[in-house]
This record gives sequence, C-alpha cells and structure tokens, in this order.
Amino acid sequence: CECNSTYCDSVGSVSLPPLGQYSSYLSSMAGSRLKGAQAQVQVKSTGAGIGYSVVRVPMASCDFSTRLYTYDDTPGDYNLDNFTLAPEDINMKIPLLQRAQALSPRPLSLLASAWSAPAWMKTNGALVGKGSLKGQPGGKEYKTWAQYYIRFLEEYAKYNLTFWALTTGNEPSAGRMTNYSFQALGFTPEEQRDWVALDLGPALHASSHPHTHILILDDNRLLLPHWAKVVLNDVHAGRYIHGVAVHWYMDFLVPAEISLGVTHHLYPEYYLFGTEACSGWNPLDRGVKLGSWDRAEQYAHDIIVDLNHYVVGWTDWNLALDQTGGPNWVKNFVDSPVIVDAQRDVFYKQPSFYSMAHFSKFLWEGSQRVGVSASQKTDLEYSAFIRPDGSVVLIILNRSSSEVQFEVWDPAVGYIPSTAPAHSLLTLAWNTH
Repeated sequence: CECNSTYCDSVGSVSLPPLGQYSSYLSSMAGSRLKGAQAQVQVKSTGAGIGYSVVRVPMASCDFSTRLYTYDDTPGDYNLDNFTLAPEDINMKIPLLQRAQALSPRPLSLLASAWSAPAWMKTNGALVGKGSLKGQPGGKEYKTWAQYYIRFLEEYAKYNLTFWALTTGNEPSAGRMTNYSFQALGFTPEEQRDWVALDLGPALHASSHPHTHILILDDNRLLLPHWAKVVLNDVHAGRYIHGVAVHWYMDFLVPAEISLGVTHHLYPEYYLFGTEACSGWNPLDRGVKLGSWDRAEQYAHDIIVDLNHYVVGWTDWNLALDQTGGPNWVKNFVDSPVIVDAQRDVFYKQPSFYSMAHFSKFLWEGSQRVGVSASQKTDLEYSAFIRPDGSVVLIILNRSSSEVQFEVWDPAVGYIPSTAPAHSLLTLAWNTH
C-alpha cells in the first residue's frame, strides 16, 4: 500500500459484533489487506494505526543511528557530571515519542536498551568491537554504568516520558565476538548476574524509578535456558529482575520448546518478551524487498510460535526505514514494515505491516492465551486469546499453497465456519457474552 501525507488506507477502530456474530479480518498473498467481514455464528456444525503499545528506545547510538555517540564521552567522569542527552534525543526521539503517546488511545510502554557504554569505561577503549566494562561487578565502572541508566531515566522523565522497562544491554554476546563491527558491550551471564545484583538492581531500587522493570539477556533465544539459569538461580540478582528479553535471530537453530518452554517452566515468575526482530538481515536475503509476502509469513510464524511458548510481547526492530533499509552508519541495511520514499513524500506499508496488525490491533494488553486443539492434522498455525473485555480472538496462519476450510467450535457461542486462503493470515473475533 502506497501512502502519502494526505492518503493512507486504514481499517479504523475495531468494534466487535453482538453476541451470535463474529468478525473476520484477512490478509493474503493474493492482495487482501485486513479485509473485514461479519457473519453469524452457526448453532450446528456445517463440517492502521494498528495498536502498537510498546516502543523500544535506544539509549544513545545504535547501528541505525547516523553517527556514534554516548551521553558522556568525558574520560574519567565517574560522577557523570557531563552526562547530557544528544541532539537526536532532544530533537527527534523525544518529540516523536510525545506525539505517538498523544495519538495512542492507551498508554505506551517504553522499553530502553543500551548498545554500548562510553569508550572510556571499556576494556577496548571503543564503542564498537569486542570489549566489556573495565574492572569487576561492584567496581567503579560497573557502578557508573548503572548510574548512567538512572540518569537516562531521569532526563527522559523531565519530558514526561517514563519507562516501563529497561534491558541489561543489547546482545551482550556480540561484545565478546572478535572483529564485531557494531556498537557492543560484552557480558558473560555471570557478569550480568553480578552487575544486576551489586549495581543496577540496587541503583534502580534507590532511584526515583524503582518500578521500572529489568529484563535480562536481550539476545538470541539460543542462549536459553543456560543464561537464565546462571542469572535467575542467584537470589540476589533474581529479586531485581522481572523478565527475560529475546531476539529472533537464529531461532531456527533451537526449538522453541527447549529455549522458551524450558525457561518458562523453570522460572514461571519471570515473563519472556521479544525485543528485536527484522527481515533482510541474512546475507543470503539482504535488505528491503517491497511487497514480500514471504517476510510477512516469517513475522506471523515467529509471533505465533513465541505466543504459544509463553512470550508475552513481540517488538519489531524499526518502525520505518528508507528505501535502502537505512539510515545505518555501518551499512547494516535490513527491511522494515514501513518503507519511506522521502523524495516523493510517500511511504509503503509492507505485507509485514499488516502481518503485525493481525496481532497488535486485536491482542490488547492483559489478554490471556487459551488452549486450542485441532480435531485432525492441519497445515494451519494458530493462537487464541481471551481479551480483558471477555471477547475471543483467534489468529490463523496458512503458509501452504492450498485453501483450508475449517470451523471453530466455541462451546459458549457455537460453530464458526471459515476459510483460510492459500498464503494468508486470518483474525477471527467474537463476543462470548
């Protein structure tokens, strides 16, 4: 869908039909985009804004910045006397977040992630490449890095922006890789455990933001359950932690039941949260692909697998990118659900935009996943939820090349006959009272 400053297609606000009827919304490779329909639930069997609620905010620069920077580049400033937000924060991030919050009918949950500490705190003396904090947890660098987080929260609070959560740092495993070309800060799980226990946890607890959640890992799920065992088995670290953040890269290397399922069953009191995903990162399938339905299916498949394995949220990497998949200072060009052509003053909503909408628009915060069983083997992938308003939402992905006819039986209302076209994503919604 091509949009500009005066036109963009939108499904508008969604209101569910009365008891006895259901709504369906279909997107497909054949061209449907959240195509709405309404029908009657059967008594007998017959045989755009799109509701985003979480925004991930980089603390200082990341690879999708146009330059490298931190909030305190003064060597030896352990008291952070020279800590100051960057022009990017003041002129871009903060106004955009304020505008987004004003447009959203519900409060936005802001999530902060840092890519690197200032170079003078690090063993390699640089923002990029293999390097970690100098010294040991409990030492001055680790304590200053914890206070850096607190200062960030305090500065944003001055603009009436408060954070639901922060992570212990983006992809800590990357900072332990030789010749790594992006910003990174290496942590072993043991170092992360001790930093939270000795420095970050106490600092946050004593700050004016004690209710901000701490999410550990913020890295690929193949590191689970080992990483969680190291950190969460420690009572001193565990008492400060609320959840485990995961990225989707390399998901194919480890089954979700092993990484996510085992972690949940070992530590059910800590939630799992998806904090980064994007298409076009693989060197064999790189960059922007306008109109790619395959990538929309990749998103939907991963979200469904995550939801069915106890993940309670899923965050895309970039809200929008330009036609090259940037800007990105290190030329790490990838794809995004929205692609902007600034010269023509238009933007394109990719199939993956609508793929995310099938979840974000219908699964409200507080929705509870419920079990779904199929009476026979099927190619369909699905996940079902009861929302806080008591309505039911069922999301169905058909990645096969064949249409699949099926019906849903809800004992509270009856039978819902439906069809999932080839290569389609379908959301069904109905009231139960």
